[in-house]
Amino acid sequence: MGTQNQDIDYEIIRMLQRNGRIPNTEIAKKLGISEATVRNRLQTLIKEEHIQVRAIVNPFKLKSGIAGNIRIRAEKNKIEHVGRELYKLDELWYISQLMGKEDFDAEYYVSSQNKLAVLMDKINNIAGILDVQTALIVRYVKYASVLTFP
Repeated sequence: MGTQNQDIDYEIIRMLQRNGRIPNTEIAKKLGISEATVRNRLQTLIKEEHIQVRAIVNPFKLKSGIAGNIRIRAEKNKIEHVGRELYKLDELWYISQLMGKEDFDAEYYVSSQNKLAVLMDKINNIAGILDVQTALIVRYVKYASVLTFP
């Protein structure tokens, strides 16, 4: 991103973080640019995977379900394989590879204890996993979908 486009992109992102449904025309008006420029910048940001547009679910506002966290340690020569296999599991909505004691951090959302048991069986059957630690999320202390720019 060039500096001028980068500044515009960051302003567009900030506005979308405050209100994900803000119309392109309103963004354009506030930034003093054309609606076509906003549309083009958004298309570029999405295409280049700088941003994703999606609805974020707060599981604690839903009527049912279980949310939790899983930390996984894997054999060093199987980390890529384990990552690919974890990626295939729809119950895991977030997966990151770590540097440190554990190799992966993941969060899950399932509809029942039975579904959690099935998920854990799937994870424990992935070749190369050495240790799995699970935790139940009881509440979010900070639940932010906004990454602020330095």
